[in-house]
Amino acid sequence: MATSDSVSFDLSIEELIEDAFERCGGQGRSGYDIKSARRSLNILLSEWGNRGLHFWEVANESIKLNEGQNVYRIYKNSTARDSVTTNPAKIGDSADFLYNATDILEVVYRNALTTPTDVSMSKIDRSTYQALANKDSKGTPSQYFIQRFREYTDITIYLAPSSSTNKYLNFYYIKRIQDSGVYKNNPDAPYRFLPAMTSGLAFFLSQKISPDRTQALKLYYEDELARALAEDGSPSSSYITPKTYYPSVS
Repeated sequence: MATSDSVSFDLSIEELIEDAFERCGGQGRSGYDIKSARRSLNILLSEWGNRGLHFWEVANESIKLNEGQNVYRIYKNSTARDSVTTNPAKIGDSADFLYNATDILEVVYRNALTTPTDVSMSKIDRSTYQALANKDSKGTPSQYFIQRFREYTDITIYLAPSSSTNKYLNFYYIKRIQDSGVYKNNPDAPYRFLPAMTSGLAFFLSQKISPDRTQALKLYYEDELARALAEDGSPSSSYITPKTYYPSVS
C-alpha cells in the first residue's frame, strides 16, 4: 500500500481562517471579514496565554548579574526597550538582548558557566518583598520577586550581588505566543494544537456571524483543547474538560 511518506502538513493563517468560516456555515469570505477573523485569532491566542496553554514557549536563559543591582528588566521587544543598559543580554552574545518574557518560572543563582554551581532561590510575593528592611543589602541572592507590566517584566532579587565576577541568574521563562501576522504565516503552535486552534477560532467567529452555532462550537472547541492537552502531557493552570458530546449542527 502506497503512502505519502510525508509528515509536513501544516496550516497557514489563511487556511485556518477559511476552515473556521466553513464550520460557521460561511464560505468565500473576504475583506473586512478576513481582517476580523485574524483579529479574533489573536484574541484566541491571548486567551490561551491566560489559560497557561503556551508551555511550548518555555525557554531557558542566563543573564549576568551586576554588583549592587537588584532589579533586572526584560522588555517585550526592542521597540519597548528604552536603552541598551536597562535590558539584560543573553550570555554568550552581548548583542542579543533578552526579550519577551511574559512570566518567570524557576530561578537559580549561578556562580559560574563552565562548571556551574546552582543555588535555589525562593519566589516571594509583593508583600514579603515590601517588608524587607534593607532592600539594597549585598550578599548571595536567595529570593526573587516578579512584577509583570504591559511593556516589560521585572526580576527583583534579594540580596543584591556583592560581586559581578561570574555571577548569573539562570531561569526558565514563558514567551508570549506570536501574533498571527500575515495570512501566509503558520500559527505559532505545535501540530497537535491545530484542531483546537481551528475549533476555537470557529467558536469565536460564530459569536459574530452564526450565534445559533455558538454553543455547539464551544463544546467542540473545549473537547479538542482537552484532547491536545492530554496528548501533550503538560499541565495548564486551568482548563475545562467537557463531556464528550456532539450535538447536531445544521
